[in-house]
Amino acid sequence: MNIIAWVILGLIAGAIAKAIYPGTQGGGILATMILGIIGAFVGGSLVTFLQTGSLQLTAAALSIPGLIVAVIGAMVAIFIWGLITRRSAV
Repeated sequence: MNIIAWVILGLIAGAIAKAIYPGTQGGGILATMILGIIGAFVGGSLVTFLQTGSLQLTAAALSIPGLIVAVIGAMVAIFIWGLITRRSAV
């Protein structure tokens, strides 16, 4: 998959994941795209691991199942990003 397809998939998956994920997330369109691209890699790698049993860095394909996997991966990335950037309420 070329870089333009990754950017498109990342933008779509990041936007859907931010809409589904509860709470507010900061960041603009660039943060959404980056989290979506990271999600596509996380989701694609997870599906590859579950299918083959080997851990490989692969991205989800630009298709409906690939988009679903990328959205789930982007939601995981948003969750982890929220844990890293969480400020203590003291």
